Amino acid sequence: MDEQLIAIVGAGVMGTGISTLVVGAGLPVVLVDVDQGVLERATTAIANGLRHAQLTGALPPGRTPGELRTTLSLSDVAAADVVIEAVTELPEQKAQVLSAVSALVRPATPLISNTSGIPIDEMAAWVKNPDDLVGTHFMNPAYLISMVEVIRGPQTADRTVESVLSLLTRIGRRAVVVHDAPGFVTSRLLHPMINDAAQVVRAGTATVEDVDTLMQGCLGHPTGPLRTADLIGIDNLVDALEALYARTGDERCRPSELLLEKVRRGELGRKSGRGFYNYSEAQS
Repeated sequence: MDEQLIAIVGAGVMGTGISTLVVGAGLPVVLVDVDQGVLERATTAIANGLRHAQLTGALPPGRTPGELRTTLSLSDVAAADVVIEAVTELPEQKAQVLSAVSALVRPATPLISNTSGIPIDEMAAWVKNPDDLVGTHFMNPAYLISMVEVIRGPQTADRTVESVLSLLTRIGRRAVVVHDAPGFVTSRLLHPMINDAAQVVRAGTATVEDVDTLMQGCLGHPTGPLRTADLIGIDNLVDALEALYARTGDERCRPSELLLEKVRRGELGRKSGRGFYNYSEAQS
């Protein structure tokens, strides 16, 4: 396991967080993206994340971080022992990346899609060897949250699941394996709840702060649903809700007008400096 090379495709918020976690656990990572500027920002964010994780005790003290290498060439995944796809939660983008990666890697290389809700059986049509494909749903930030949802597709091989569970143990994460379905468990429960919270605010029943305070104080939600939306990224949340709505027909998954308005205004949450809350002053 110590010699395993982990390739991570996509240097956005999730790819950066997962890279921080894996490098912090001492494993080498090759991080792939199509944009050099994105890779440079990811490198800085990973360095900052490692310091944060060490200060908070999320990483073992004294452990030497693994080597981080960044690249614009997808062909660099060919030498990897495990590949984690972490691109945007849009089926057409995931299909393009997974198809290309599956043609490059050696047979029996675990191919992990980090997804918040697209069924693994649907993705199986995009890859060369569906038995190598498995889903994970890391929470954000991945280097701080210790639980990972693992999704086994109908064609996923036992060896693939075992390899992924072994990797997660190696990087200090607990896993729960669930069956395949749109949204799996966490997104199927959480995303409609956030959508409902946005509907409550838009109806004028309560303020953003009051909704989160009540959910924290009365129901034990650690941050409140609308702070959670800001952490997820409201654009990512809308994409995930639209994917859920398309696959389930559940009206609670149709993105609320308030979420759509925020995306149109570029108020995407923490990453843009403003979402349901204003983060620009804290960052200045």
